[in-house]
Amino acid sequence: MSTQILVRIAYLVLCAAATSLGVARAQDDVAHIKSESRRIEGDQQRRYFLVGPKADETPPAKGYGLIVVLPGGDGGAEFHPFVKRLFDQAVPAGYLLAQPVSPRWTPRQQITWPTKKSRVPGMQFTTEEFIAQVMADVEREQQLDPQRVYVLGWSSGGSAAYAATLGSPRVRGAFAAMSIFKPEILPPLTAAQGRAFYIYHSDNDRVVPVRFADAAARQLSQAGADVKVTKYAGGHGWQGDIFSDVRTGIEWLEEHTPASER
Repeated sequence: MSTQILVRIAYLVLCAAATSLGVARAQDDVAHIKSESRRIEGDQQRRYFLVGPKADETPPAKGYGLIVVLPGGDGGAEFHPFVKRLFDQAVPAGYLLAQPVSPRWTPRQQITWPTKKSRVPGMQFTTEEFIAQVMADVEREQQLDPQRVYVLGWSSGGSAAYAATLGSPRVRGAFAAMSIFKPEILPPLTAAQGRAFYIYHSDNDRVVPVRFADAAARQLSQAGADVKVTKYAGGHGWQGDIFSDVRTGIEWLEEHTPASER
């Protein structure tokens, strides 16, 4: 059985973890978080949520940072309450979050976030293209800081986070959690030069073995990226003090954007 299929099976595990974090409960605790459901050019397949800015926040002089969030599991809208909690509790001031909703091209689609080198039948655009369109849509209303554009993806969203970061000159880095890493379905790793990757994985992961994280760290570092690996206990899924861990990762990405390009 392929790793991609195992990641899809892990959706049930992720749902259970998300429920424990309150994704399934009422959204009263994040009702104050500004969030808007959008469809690019009215296309249902190009739906995303824009989260932020925070209440009474003055726009940063260089523009807002943007974090594009690619959820795991089926990449669906049901992860939105959790994404709002990330924004509320883990994201530093001065950011917006954009959460694309995974397009469904076939009833039995095996790849949640199809990319240029990891395609599914009937797809009309890649995840990389979707992210670029989301960024352009956000920029119609908000100025973005080009040095603080990141992708955060976990589980089935992690491989696409690598692909989007390596494939787009505008994405400065990625927070990749509990993810596979297969160079054969990614852009050339030479594109890692000048990028930052924060890799978050459990040594106890039985769905996506930690060897993927170790391989990513080794190969991306060899290609010239700045890489940090953080290990956590508990196996596949979000475990422990996740909001503090995510904030640490975002702050690390900010600090490790190459100084010459800031």
